[in-house]
Amino acid sequence: MRIGIIGAGNIGGTLARRLAELGHEVRVANSRAPETVAAHVTETGAQAVWAKDAAADAELVIVSIPQKNTPNLASGTVPTGVPVIETNNYYPQQRDGLIQEIEDGTPESVWVAGLLGTDSVYKVFNGIYWKHLLEKGVPKGTPGRIALPIAGDPGPFQETVFALVDELGFDPVDGGTLAESWRQQPGTPVYGKDYDVEKTVRALQEAPKERPAEFRAA
Repeated sequence: MRIGIIGAGNIGGTLARRLAELGHEVRVANSRAPETVAAHVTETGAQAVWAKDAAADAELVIVSIPQKNTPNLASGTVPTGVPVIETNNYYPQQRDGLIQEIEDGTPESVWVAGLLGTDSVYKVFNGIYWKHLLEKGVPKGTPGRIALPIAGDPGPFQETVFALVDELGFDPVDGGTLAESWRQQPGTPVYGKDYDVEKTVRALQEAPKERPAEFRAA
């Protein structure tokens, strides 16, 4: 599959490494020139490109940039008509500053989808430590396999995202629609946990809708 990744940090860079290793055609970009993408990101075959070219002709796009930088993506950088994975989180005190719509209750990935102008956004990989994403994927059926919640609309795009998560070595769990993606935002019971399917489902159900104080603007 042709995959475009915008963002070459811990999560985006790790996905570039793993997906290229699995045989996908991966193009990856940071916010600067291609030659500034770290060598380890491309060591398994991903191609470093400019951000405007990363998602061109892609069959799936991954956006893995700080939440505050989403408005800076040039129009058309992320195409419509393909599944878009959004991996990020809103950290107002730690990094992003105030984003009023999110503070007012709009789920983070719903806000991102509005900026990107697409209704095919899926929230996943936002709560797993990057080293675990790199090292802890195991074959389907392995006891204790880590489960990852995926929020987004049902249909063929969702099936594509589920299959990709499984291929990476994790159990995909339906996290509901994108409007329910608050269940896996920072501070929720599932966030940052390496739970199996049963515990992940329970944690999603137990999530409070109100953002905890440490993940609201001061």
